[in-house]
Amino acid sequence: MRLLESAAAHEGGAPAKQLAREAGLALPTAYHLLRTLTHEGYLRRDKGVFVLGAAAERLGGRGAQQNRRGTIDDSLAHWHETIGVPVYFAVYREGEIDVVGVADTPGNPAVEEWADFRETGHAHAIGQCLLSQLDDKARRDHLDRYPVQSITRYSVRDDRTFLRRLDTMARMRPVVERQEYALGTVCAAIPITAGDTAAAMAISVPSYQAERLMPAAQRLQREIGRLLGTLAFSISI
Repeated sequence: MRLLESAAAHEGGAPAKQLAREAGLALPTAYHLLRTLTHEGYLRRDKGVFVLGAAAERLGGRGAQQNRRGTIDDSLAHWHETIGVPVYFAVYREGEIDVVGVADTPGNPAVEEWADFRETGHAHAIGQCLLSQLDDKARRDHLDRYPVQSITRYSVRDDRTFLRRLDTMARMRPVVERQEYALGTVCAAIPITAGDTAAAMAISVPSYQAERLMPAAQRLQREIGRLLGTLAFSISI
């Protein structure tokens, strides 16, 4: 690892003797490790110097990805604590609904995914919000793969009715769903513009606390601007 750190510190690469000295290793030991690291793709030898190889770059990319994900989780946890409701962040990526992060507590739990979120986008606020941001072709493609089905007695019943509902949704207004996915729960999702990717933040409350839903959603929407830079990172996770 010290050899890799030393190699990473030199953009144009460094020779074995310099890397050994910086890593505090005997030259024979350094040569042996450098050969192994080069063989495994973590280093690459170019004109007598060693530079980072593809394997090290992939490793670094995964580390950066974990850091971004940690930042997303921290942001969601902050708003869960501030607003006092479960908070969700989701994106529509490669034709699928992807719930990137959820912040809740045992005393204030998120909605249990009792039916696959990806397959039931027509029933929950997150899915409705994401699908409302797609064009007609993408919406129909999604419904061809995941047709509308009744999840609860409050759910929309057929594709045509659902598509009409999507057409009537006001741009950048919270999408509200009342017990369509889970009995006893009401949810609101807020559309987010993140480049060409459809994204949404959402909250949920028990149906007996339904009066809390819109004030909490409006508060979150007012604060979303502060989160956009952080949330945009998740598109690449």
